[in-house]
Amino acid sequence: MPDAAPVDTSGRRALITGISGQDGSFLAEMLLEKGYEVTGLAHGPARLGCAEHLRERLELVSGELLQPGTLRSAIEAVRPHEIYHLAAPSFIPASWERPYETVLAIAGSTAAMLETVRELDSRPDSGPGRAIRVFVPASAAIYGDAPESPQREDTPCRPTTPYGAARLAAHQLVGQTRAHDGLHASSGIVFNHESERRPERFVTRRITRAAAAISLGLRHEVTLGDLGAVRDWSFAGDVVYGAWLMLQQDEPGDYVLASGVAHTVADFARVAFACVDLDYERYVGVDASLVRPAETVPSVGDPTRARERLGWRPQLGFEELVQRMVAADLRELERVTAGA
Repeated sequence: MPDAAPVDTSGRRALITGISGQDGSFLAEMLLEKGYEVTGLAHGPARLGCAEHLRERLELVSGELLQPGTLRSAIEAVRPHEIYHLAAPSFIPASWERPYETVLAIAGSTAAMLETVRELDSRPDSGPGRAIRVFVPASAAIYGDAPESPQREDTPCRPTTPYGAARLAAHQLVGQTRAHDGLHASSGIVFNHESERRPERFVTRRITRAAAAISLGLRHEVTLGDLGAVRDWSFAGDVVYGAWLMLQQDEPGDYVLASGVAHTVADFARVAFACVDLDYERYVGVDASLVRPAETVPSVGDPTRARERLGWRPQLGFEELVQRMVAADLRELERVTAGA
């Protein structure tokens, strides 16, 4: 992913919350390549998840989203130049089961983090131009029952889930503290973004894993929800690059990070099974219990602002993304079966 312009980042310190997840691990890889000193906030030193391969190159601090004091302690200890606050519940259906924890973990932790940054920036020892730059991801879920598609930064938000409401609250907090306190805080309105590091409970990885397994004779079918559901899918590595670009700007702001192209779940399945020379219609069934209420407006983002102001463009297209995920699942399953 080429930089929009050369930037000297050697020696910068970055704090990533949620470093063990898909986005955190891709971001950590990229920042390390750019010469950053990277510290990750994790539940504990033994839980690095997707970033396990980076363990020897990272510093780690323990923290919990539901314990704001641990976030404050981490920021005060690291004194980062940049904070990427990626940690949050990410599986939307689960937010109905624990709405209180969802709002606290997303909006509450964002408020605590922004408050700490404001206090640190105001200290006499912070130095001129030493303001901490902050990235907080929002989500396409903030739009919910939006009045238009594609959705832009100024599209009215009508979230329909506790997750979407929590993300919207955090998004608005970023804008409010930026305006009121002058923080260099930016919100990325991130649409669906995937990779081989996505957990299997997500439909995209469920599909690619099934295609690989069926092609190897390890299973015979897979059941999904609404095959007609529309999503705007990008590669996670491209999205975290957009997050980094946002913090390199002189002025903070909010940006939609999306491909701008609509695809259905059926499209995703078709491409995934085609990667292993199979017809998805022979192996994919529909489970009515997995079908969510019909969406009246397609979830598609308009990345015009990010393209024009940041120079950001996704480098990996839809079919290449699906192919990458299927290939990774094939390699893993072949390795596992060979060692069985």
